Amino acid sequence: MKTNPREDISALLTRFRNGERRALAKVISHVEDHRPGFEELLHEIYPQTGKARRIGLTGPPGAGKSTMVERLVELARSDGETIGVIAVDPTSPFSGGALLGDRVRMSRVQTDSGVFIRSMATRGSLGGLAGTTEEVATVLDAFGMDVLLIETVGVGQSELDIAQQADETIVVLVPESGDSVQTLKAGLMEIADILVVNKADRQGSPDMVRALEDMVGLRKPGDRKPVVLNTIATNNTGMPELWAEIRRIYDELSSTGGLLSKRRSRIQLHLKKVVDRQIQNLLWNSSGSREMLEMFVKKIEAEEETPYTACRKIMNHRGL
Repeated sequence: MKTNPREDISALLTRFRNGERRALAKVISHVEDHRPGFEELLHEIYPQTGKARRIGLTGPPGAGKSTMVERLVELARSDGETIGVIAVDPTSPFSGGALLGDRVRMSRVQTDSGVFIRSMATRGSLGGLAGTTEEVATVLDAFGMDVLLIETVGVGQSELDIAQQADETIVVLVPESGDSVQTLKAGLMEIADILVVNKADRQGSPDMVRALEDMVGLRKPGDRKPVVLNTIATNNTGMPELWAEIRRIYDELSSTGGLLSKRRSRIQLHLKKVVDRQIQNLLWNSSGSREMLEMFVKKIEAEEETPYTACRKIMNHRGL
């Protein structure tokens, strides 16, 4: 006997709202894999969102972001807060899943009932984040997590992408990051709330901190100036100070209207993505779409059409 998908979703929602962690994991899987009914799930839980503080961490591979996340989780838990971690990893060429698996690396916190860690694969998305990061964050928010920590792969345009997803952005660097800082300095200044030189026990750390402070000092009066800190996440040096600064900046954003502005921009971006997805589905998942695509490819090859005339005809055919 076949089950009714709507009944399955209803039962899953009930378990989710009752705080069952297995249900949380299943809802995330539905959303991440775009299984049938995933948008209905998101629609039903969306009114429960908007309470979690979203903190993004980005920076080059090897900067110690995962260790830093683990320490921040411990500090947040000591404050009695529940934590959702989204660790975005490169995609495995074999399984299509997350390659590094941060749930294994963050062994000290993964068994804590107040912590939920989800490794996500980029699955071809550019910019260091998975395509469904925003919606997985929405699920964790709706589940009642107080804080969301979003860690990027640390490649491409991840700095900009994470700034669009988070309330606060932490850029994690190491003393050896000097060349990349020079390349990215404009972007770093635009998106970073906190610049952290991790592994500060390494040679060159004071020089790196001074270079970042000089960059911050060049900002024009009135421009937002990121805070520069140094840490050694492996032994917790500087981590309580970082956590205190994260909380201070969040309170400041809340009181000045900056948080509302960031969240409004995030809603706008999310809405555009949802609309784009629906248009894509309308165009390419309907009857005859593959045949129509192949027909226009042949016409373009034969120089009877260009991609632009073909686009107009496809859109007109679909009533768009």
